[in-house]
Amino acid sequence: MKDLSTNGKRLFIARHGETIFNKAARIQGNEAYTPLTLTGFAQADEMGRALALHLGEEPALDLVASDTDRALQTLSIITEHIGLDWHQARPDIRLGEIEMGAWTGTYYADLDGALEIDTDDMLFATIAPGGESYRDIVARLQQWLGDQKFERDTVLISHGMTSRVLRGMLTSLPEHPKYDAPIAQSLPQGSIVEICDGVETVIHLGGGEGEKA
Repeated sequence: MKDLSTNGKRLFIARHGETIFNKAARIQGNEAYTPLTLTGFAQADEMGRALALHLGEEPALDLVASDTDRALQTLSIITEHIGLDWHQARPDIRLGEIEMGAWTGTYYADLDGALEIDTDDMLFATIAPGGESYRDIVARLQQWLGDQKFERDTVLISHGMTSRVLRGMLTSLPEHPKYDAPIAQSLPQGSIVEICDGVETVIHLGGGEGEKA
């Protein structure tokens, strides 16, 4: 995949904190209302502290996020630490999680094996009925990236699967042989990375679990 530049600016990418759906092992996809748990708030708090230590007070940053409430909740906590106005954030549906279609809201246990999990790479090996493939995520992220000028450093809050694809695209990883998309390695929930012109650095490694949509 062609190199994608951030124009020399730093893009800080994080996944939202743990939600009630994560805790209950339900598929949330882009479910409108899946609030953070106490653990989720703690993870967002840790990411905010880590970013404040890394950047200092009131850094010059743009704020972007998935338009899901869990991503925006996470960003609200992070912005308190870095002293920025959450109301300046730009929510974007294209940064949402992998669409799970008819399986949205379903307990993993109730799918009775219909959803195959690739445990080697922590990926969904099955496309949900009415859902997205990883290639579909690439398409919407390419559109989003095409709209970005990267005039300032940016904090971006997204989701487990989507953020891995975005990180893969921005670091020019080869396409995964099974999923036709560049997919970065899984990081624990509560982690935050910095990407600048193709180079990724882990700023904070969280202590949460891997991906669950």
